[in-house]
Amino acid sequence: MKNLKFNTLRLITVNLFLATFIYTGTACNAQPTPGRSLLALSKTDHKLAIVDPITLKVIARIPVGEDPHEVIASSDGKTAYVSIYGGGSLHELDVLDLVAQKPIVSFDTRPLFGPHGLTFVNGKAWFTAEGSKSIGSYDPATGKLDWSMGTGQDRTHMIYVSADGKKIYTTNVSSGTVSILESVTVQPGRFGPPNARPHEEWTQTIVPVSRGSEGFDVSPDGKELWTAASEDGTISIIDLSAKKLDTKIDAKVNGANRLKFTPDGKQVFISSLQSGELTIYDAKSRKEIKRLKIGHGAAGILMDPDGSRAFVACSADNYIAVIDLKTLEITTHFDVGGVPDGLAWAVR
Repeated sequence: MKNLKFNTLRLITVNLFLATFIYTGTACNAQPTPGRSLLALSKTDHKLAIVDPITLKVIARIPVGEDPHEVIASSDGKTAYVSIYGGGSLHELDVLDLVAQKPIVSFDTRPLFGPHGLTFVNGKAWFTAEGSKSIGSYDPATGKLDWSMGTGQDRTHMIYVSADGKKIYTTNVSSGTVSILESVTVQPGRFGPPNARPHEEWTQTIVPVSRGSEGFDVSPDGKELWTAASEDGTISIIDLSAKKLDTKIDAKVNGANRLKFTPDGKQVFISSLQSGELTIYDAKSRKEIKRLKIGHGAAGILMDPDGSRAFVACSADNYIAVIDLKTLEITTHFDVGGVPDGLAWAVR
């Protein structure tokens, strides 16, 4: 009888030990998402990598759709949005939980096809719909497409939305134009319908640049828009107050893919998928400072807000290069999966 009690107690103790070991081991292996995370898309793996920006180690990988191109995080850093592009043929926006590290929903953007460029402003995910020559916004509160507008331009590709949501800029790659969209409040006319009320309307100004103008950025002071053209290698600079082309530089950045200002607005980085170079310009003098050989093909660019580093996705080389913004030299590389491209910050 004593042996039976002893064996039973021993079995319970062993089971409790095993349960504790398994639980502890699982907890240790599950790495929480950092409060400040770097998000990076792998096109071939169909995954979004969550990266610790200090160690540059991948914390987690979340599955996404078949052709992910761009990513953006919500203002609270808890949710990510990924555009599933398909060269303009697909119609999916993937919504991911960055804290739980899992997909939430795949939103069908139809009738808007080919979602690509992304930004998050005023609680909404704004995106270009290249296949439909349009722009749209997704409201996560309702889970619905709540606004859209056509540009009438070919390959409406990348997007910038002002902090108040009243101005939108897009590049239209095949048309060789930039769209400037502005929201205005229209008052009812004197001879209008009796129940007419003030309402919002959007106006569009189309600024010709060069065919192949794709990557672009707005200067931190909001005065200029710079875009680089893959076809002729020029950089077009638009005066945003005048809403017209200010100058065009023969920069010879053929194959230009993305363009970003440094956080202080003093320099402009242009990546090239064709040459694998990163071209750096002085924003004030509008002169080239340096060219860095990043790899065989440079794509997405992400600036560290503290002004210390830039991250450049080298799609052809399957790594992300880190550039020191003070020395303008490559300091290291890290891996997030095959054919990295879209990059973003998530800050909780």
